[in-house]
Amino acid sequence: MNFQLTAAQEAFREEVRQFLEQELPSDWGGVTGPTMLEFELEKGDVWEVYQSMARKLGEKGWIALSWPKEYGGQARSHIEHAVFVEEMAYYRAPGINQIGVEMVAPTIIACGTDDQKKRHIPPIAKGETFWCEGFSEPGAGSDLAAVRTLAEEREDAFYLNGQKVWTTLSQRSNRCGLLARTDPEAPRHKGISFFLVDMKSPGVEVNPLEDAGNGQELTEVFLDNVRVPKEDLLGEKNDGWNVAMILLSFERSGAGWIGTSRRLLDDLLVYAREEMGNGGSAMTNQLIRHRLAEMAIEVEISRILSYRVAWMQDRGLNPEAAASLVKVFGTEMMQVLANVGMQMIGLYGQLGRDSTWTRLKGNIGHFYICTIGPKIAGGTSEVQRNVIALRGLGLPR
Repeated sequence: MNFQLTAAQEAFREEVRQFLEQELPSDWGGVTGPTMLEFELEKGDVWEVYQSMARKLGEKGWIALSWPKEYGGQARSHIEHAVFVEEMAYYRAPGINQIGVEMVAPTIIACGTDDQKKRHIPPIAKGETFWCEGFSEPGAGSDLAAVRTLAEEREDAFYLNGQKVWTTLSQRSNRCGLLARTDPEAPRHKGISFFLVDMKSPGVEVNPLEDAGNGQELTEVFLDNVRVPKEDLLGEKNDGWNVAMILLSFERSGAGWIGTSRRLLDDLLVYAREEMGNGGSAMTNQLIRHRLAEMAIEVEISRILSYRVAWMQDRGLNPEAAASLVKVFGTEMMQVLANVGMQMIGLYGQLGRDSTWTRLKGNIGHFYICTIGPKIAGGTSEVQRNVIALRGLGLPR
């Protein structure tokens, strides 16, 4: 088996790198993630950079890299898309609305009507519209079939009432891919429908939630008799569970985790060689060398697993169990890597970005806190292991 990319794929990786080095602000290196809305740059705020980069990526056709050409895509391989996502994550680059680009758009392409594809796909491909995901509720997270938000069908539309929580970037989003119960009497997985909700609709209220890392991306969303036209029902009524499973298979493919982990590992290698040495490189410390070597191996394993998912997608295979494997391994590996970084930096890891004594721009401590969430969001590690066991290995319940 050949794990190497083709010359054309490597050339594309270099093209993406050159573009990002040219277009990103000079002070962008201090931002830990692509949606750090609270982080202030010297030249404009993060959201302005985010929107500007989205439009530039849309002009190059990279947002819709692997989509069909009739929807503004380039019909390139999923492998090339994985290369692009990996490099975007490595450079901590903004501009990719993950929920809209990586999840909602492919699901609309797979399940939507011609009208839905024409209305929603081109604006996402151009970086003009941003989406959020309305799945989790106060009583429905890992047990997603427990959603209680109610969608009542009347003559002209559906009317939604309920609450969503942990809704990433809803305060910035134009639309929301949302699950609601359309038949309260049906079995739990059978009475749910999937809606494409306009976030500017009357009755939509968004409240921000500050996360453990002082991030401002998460929100709770309240729906008070929100009217959703029937043409914004994605898939069949009461078949939203199957639509949601298609969406989640796209969410868990994991190339972004590779780039994020590669960047952190490279930062730690630079720190070990240059800043920990006190006249002699810390790489002479056997324990540090072994821990970093172990993490380099795990990052490479994560990369291979992720590219395997892209390989399967290129061949029309179902990557559901493989994507869950990527999700478990990648998110847990990131947490271990962050822990290694904190051990290397010691008490400096508790300092913020604005401290005189901070190390690596305060990224390690922030990353350490933020690696808790990915093991939960998008399906907990326990849920992923169930998917791997049941659907990947065929084990009994």
